[in-house]
Amino acid sequence: MKWEELTIAQQEAERQLEIIRRGAAEIVPEEELKRKVMASVVTGVPLNVKLGLDPSAPDIHIGHTVVIHKLRQFQELGHQVQIIIGDFTGRIGDPTGKSETRKQLSEEDVQRNAETYKKQIFKILDPEKTKIFYNSEWLSPMSFADVVNLAAKVTVARMMERDDFTNRFQNGQPISVHEFFYPLMQGMDSVALKSDVELGGTDQKFNVLMGRALQKEYGGDTQAVLLMPLLEGLDGVMKMSKSLGNYIGIDEEPNEIYGKAMSIPDGKMLKYYEMATDVSNEELALLKEKLEEGTIHPRDVKMGLAHTFVRMYHGPGAADAAQQHFITVFQKRALPNDIATFAIPEAELENGAIKLVRLLTLLGFADSNSEARRSIVQGSVKLNEVKQEDPNGKYIPQEGDIIQMGKRKFAKLSVS
Repeated sequence: MKWEELTIAQQEAERQLEIIRRGAAEIVPEEELKRKVMASVVTGVPLNVKLGLDPSAPDIHIGHTVVIHKLRQFQELGHQVQIIIGDFTGRIGDPTGKSETRKQLSEEDVQRNAETYKKQIFKILDPEKTKIFYNSEWLSPMSFADVVNLAAKVTVARMMERDDFTNRFQNGQPISVHEFFYPLMQGMDSVALKSDVELGGTDQKFNVLMGRALQKEYGGDTQAVLLMPLLEGLDGVMKMSKSLGNYIGIDEEPNEIYGKAMSIPDGKMLKYYEMATDVSNEELALLKEKLEEGTIHPRDVKMGLAHTFVRMYHGPGAADAAQQHFITVFQKRALPNDIATFAIPEAELENGAIKLVRLLTLLGFADSNSEARRSIVQGSVKLNEVKQEDPNGKYIPQEGDIIQMGKRKFAKLSVS
């Protein structure tokens, strides 16, 4: 290769590495990643970049998308993404961060969740540059002798380096032997696919490093590891989690996504931009500069973030509508113009009346009667803009009544 060509290749490799480093918490080892990127630039052969997903729940939230956006960046740089659906490992469940043995999922649960995952990840990834694998393809055919041979490659002491295993052992909490096999199976994914790079959250460090260790044991080239920070939820403190209720689901309604995004703490806005959006490095740097100079109001930055989230998952039209809805309802304190009409079934009325709790569940505003009662007690329910305070109350609905729960759920009632 001529000197001029080498210089151009080095510049391109450094350009790629700058994009790849964006938001990364740790690269192990960085020199190896540099070598791989440079080799890819010189040869024109794309890197195989791996992410494993265990379909333990059907929905993906913004916190999950941090590593998926990083995969999209790799795709835009010309590399090949390998998505491993853990239909085999998902039946065991990742013990990372767990204080007890996880309930094993049925094959039906795993398959159903996997289909939902695929639909959602392609809101971010380019399907043409994504290969989907199921790790049952190589894990299911393994014989017991193969499993024993695999287990012999890692010591119990190495497994006990994991904090969750150590803590459970010291606290006298049970650890099932099959849980030790989870990181081994995840590592075998990298062996089977000859992955060049594996992505994961910082809480996955032990698991993804196991891929490097097993690739070496099986005589292959070892993958580089890129770890992404965990994204705090809407409370600004705890990791985003559906169980904690501090999440934004990418399949939620546009108004819900926008409204939730507006509750992100100001101090976390730039991190959300950096980790979970497709905003460029240049745009991000300009936002940061304007915030520091005080030439832009944090509210406007947050509205831009909310608009970006809705635009990414529902399109620009939905983003514009959600922003207008927010301005109308929350900034101007007015009712939205596009309230959906709900016809109350006659069978639900008793002497023309209906329990408010029942109405909220019929509308889908609450998943259960207890949630509906709690919302009423907390002052979250209004009827014709009047707060309702009696969780046992009944009322006689009139045509055109407006019922509201929280800041984003409205319905216009019909009784005809």
